Amino acid sequence: MSSPSERPARPPAGTGVIHDLGYRRYTGPRLGEPAVARAFFLSGLRHTYGLGRSGRSKVLPMLLLGLMLLPALILVGVLVQARDLLGLDEQLVAYSTYPITTQLLISVFVASQAPALISRDLRFRTITLYLARPMRRRTYVLVRLASLTVATFVLIGAPLLLMYVGGVLADLPLTRETGRFLGGLVGAALLAACLAGLAAVVAALTVRRGLAVTAVIVVLLVSFTLVSTVQGVAASTDHDTVGRIAGLFSPYTLVNGVQVFLFDSPAATATPPEGTAMGLLYLLGVLAVVLGSIVALLVRYRRVD
Repeated sequence: MSSPSERPARPPAGTGVIHDLGYRRYTGPRLGEPAVARAFFLSGLRHTYGLGRSGRSKVLPMLLLGLMLLPALILVGVLVQARDLLGLDEQLVAYSTYPITTQLLISVFVASQAPALISRDLRFRTITLYLARPMRRRTYVLVRLASLTVATFVLIGAPLLLMYVGGVLADLPLTRETGRFLGGLVGAALLAACLAGLAAVVAALTVRRGLAVTAVIVVLLVSFTLVSTVQGVAASTDHDTVGRIAGLFSPYTLVNGVQVFLFDSPAATATPPEGTAMGLLYLLGVLAVVLGSIVALLVRYRRVD
């Protein structure tokens, strides 16, 4: 043992000692908020399809993507192989109606991935790390919403691209087919923005993922069922105006109405919009859903500590 005289003197009370542990200081460039937002967007987009996560996280999104492509692949096969036999001169299913035909798959995808991006951050409090400098709350909301929107657009647009390639291989009129395909892509982008916005708002209201998934599915599917019922009754009783107004209350019928108005696409509802006034009302409806979702998310995250 060392003697008391050999022990180091203690610092006076109220003072401290700074030890140099040899850590290097960062002297490189500080990229700031844009670089953080870009990396955050890419990581969110990858996570929606399970990339960079466990194998279990990949099963559902990849399965849904495969199921979305399967009907399109069958339609392309029939079109290419039996066009002359069946006398086909256009797609068996229009680009504008394909998302409504597969709406169950799309709704399940959005309902499962919105809580994974939104509710998880609130539940595990990782939101406090993300909102540290230099990323602001507004940036967090917009980037998360962009990741979910682009992921949903990929899910909807991939089968449309497959159908377009099949139509070109089947020697359908190139100019006409390209115009319809581009109209379908615009509709896919609008639908993705509406679905992602609504799902993100619902997911931000609860930290329980199971509850958020159920709530999103109910909001999307029940609204479409109710609107379709009202439109069917309105069409059979010659109250088309009621049916057209009802189409504003489901993102699927709303976006299909915009495609009918802008691109003269085939209608997927019994009472599509007619006239400039009703078409503009549908456009305003899409704008209200997207901007309203952003505003609702910004208000929600103002109250997050």
